[in-house]
Amino acid sequence: MAAPVPWGLSCLYRTLGWWYRQPVLVTQSTAVISVRTKKRFRPPPHEPKYKTEKEFLEYARKAGLVIPQERLERPIHLACTAGIFDAYVPPEGDARMSSLSREGLAQRTERLKKNVASQLSIRKIKEFDADFKAKDFPDKAKDIFIEAHLCLNNSDHDRLHTLVTEHCFPDMVWDLKYKTVRWSFVESLEPAQVVQVRCSSLVNQSNMYGQVTVRLHTRQTLAIYDRFGQLMYGQEDIPKDVLEYIVFERHLLNPYGSWRMHGKIVPPWAPPKQSILKTLMVPGPQLKPWEDYEEVQGEAQKPQLA
Repeated sequence: MAAPVPWGLSCLYRTLGWWYRQPVLVTQSTAVISVRTKKRFRPPPHEPKYKTEKEFLEYARKAGLVIPQERLERPIHLACTAGIFDAYVPPEGDARMSSLSREGLAQRTERLKKNVASQLSIRKIKEFDADFKAKDFPDKAKDIFIEAHLCLNNSDHDRLHTLVTEHCFPDMVWDLKYKTVRWSFVESLEPAQVVQVRCSSLVNQSNMYGQVTVRLHTRQTLAIYDRFGQLMYGQEDIPKDVLEYIVFERHLLNPYGSWRMHGKIVPPWAPPKQSILKTLMVPGPQLKPWEDYEEVQGEAQKPQLA
């Protein structure tokens, strides 16, 4: 006869038997394996042979090496000068006084002195520009003058930079934004002539600049319109006689340089310029947020009873 089994142990046996009868679930296990990569090359620390600059200079001096001093210099390019050196002063009356009078004799003497200085400057310019001729230069200067002013009609500033210097460019385009320029050349009243030639250096003696003053007596038309199309200055259909003294400059040291307009000489006896007509806005009445301009204007026109 079998011995009786306690109730607690029978429950344990049943539970374990049910667990053993369950299917076995196989899971994939992830294993992390450390892989050694390629060892990086690390250069050894460099120890300078000479710890200080003074030791290096002493060693170089003993070896017979001369190390020049390092200067922090930056190259600069001076395309033009900042003004007109020894500006030509046009005599009053355009030097047409009689040589028999005292004033005319003084003008003639002063002109001879300036001609001597101009001849010396022409020789200096020919050392850099062998093709320069004082007789042929006025025609070339007149062509540059006409083409530079025609660039203002269509606002061709890229072409204008090649015809005028950096000193003259701001003066020509000043206050022309949102404006329309109509300039035209009619004819030459007198042939252009060279009245003065000067040559000077800048920074050092080899950096030479040449300036030629040309007298131009021409007939031109000029009209300037504002952004609203209103005429501000001049008249487009009425030509005027203009006497001008234009200065042309060239950087002689630059083999690729060219003659460009540099400035204009205005004599003190020149007549005053025409005043500029400006278009202004007439302020209207101050309106409140709920009022219209037409209502206020209608109320202002109503007759008031006495």
